[in-house]
Amino acid sequence: MPLAGSKACTTPSAARRMGSVYPYSTTAGRRYRVIYRRPDNSQGQKRGFTTKKDAELYLAQVETSKARGDYVNPTDAKISVGVLGTEWVDGRRSVMKPSTFHSVESAWRVHVEPKWGKRAIGGVRHSEVQTWISGLAATHSATTVLRVHGVLAAILDAAVHDKRLTQNPARAVTLPKKQRGRRAYLTHAQVDTLATQSRYPTIVYTLAYTGIRWGELSGLRVRNVDTARRRLRIEENAVLVNATMHVGSTKTNEARSVPYPGFLSEALRTASLGKQPEDLVFGTGEAHARRPQSQDGWFASAVRRAQALDPTFPRISPHDLRHTAASLAISAGANVKAVQRMLGHASATMTLDTYADLFDDDLNRVSDALDRARQSSLVLADVVPQHGPTM
Repeated sequence: MPLAGSKACTTPSAARRMGSVYPYSTTAGRRYRVIYRRPDNSQGQKRGFTTKKDAELYLAQVETSKARGDYVNPTDAKISVGVLGTEWVDGRRSVMKPSTFHSVESAWRVHVEPKWGKRAIGGVRHSEVQTWISGLAATHSATTVLRVHGVLAAILDAAVHDKRLTQNPARAVTLPKKQRGRRAYLTHAQVDTLATQSRYPTIVYTLAYTGIRWGELSGLRVRNVDTARRRLRIEENAVLVNATMHVGSTKTNEARSVPYPGFLSEALRTASLGKQPEDLVFGTGEAHARRPQSQDGWFASAVRRAQALDPTFPRISPHDLRHTAASLAISAGANVKAVQRMLGHASATMTLDTYADLFDDDLNRVSDALDRARQSSLVLADVVPQHGPTM
């Protein structure tokens, strides 16, 4: 209600329809209060405006947001990032791959929650987020920073969708860019060297000539090996997360058929001997093969022995054999669509973006074709007589 002797700045009918602006007195001078109806017809108000114009502008913004359907109750913006973040992370558990969820949960627990957990979502400012991201970028990898920012931004996106915020203060910040290092691609001879120096040569050859991921190799079952057609049916992915083996669908959630060269047939047949169709090809048959440790596992040891024999042998991980498979396939004349299907990429565009450096020969063919076209044009110009203007 307005103070005694004060006068409402709108008529009663307008107050019911559009809200009202009322003056009131304080020790600091006259102030203005806005009273309005929320979309659910409950009463809302905001006090402390120093000028009538500011109060009327706020009321106009409220009415406009109601008309557009994007009204945000200021009370809803008082919920903390911690409360929303905990709900958001829990909601991801059942819809993400275990390894992906582990990375997201870790980013939330280690970086986002300690910084923003106690803050009201309505109090988060774009400039604060930018300062935070810039500080993280100075001490952490671009991959870590992008993941951490993605978690905060996704939580606040949910707040926007729930109409707790009008816009996301974590969007449109400047983020670090990943610096893609030069990939290591092994030659056929180098694959042979690595295999002969390895405790598990069949695993090395399978990874290097099919391009399947380690988790897909670990989940490969005897029934998935078609020796007649030389195909591997990739249906499962087995990943170790926090000492627990998680078995599920492939990374893209789609099964695929991957060809393998004939020289691998005998090795795969040997690896499957004495096993039932549901047994695993690699590992014990019942327990999944675990990815070797990065520093002192059997794969790293084989790489060191290969480097002792060949000083040009690069330092690689098991995943680099997937890149090697792409390289060997492309150099053998496989087109980008075939490579896409072999690797299980979502599109040929993704394959081209990932392995653009392997298609340099295509660029050479373009330049050679342009050169030939130019030469043909010059020869044609010399053969065809040039006619000057007629009088």
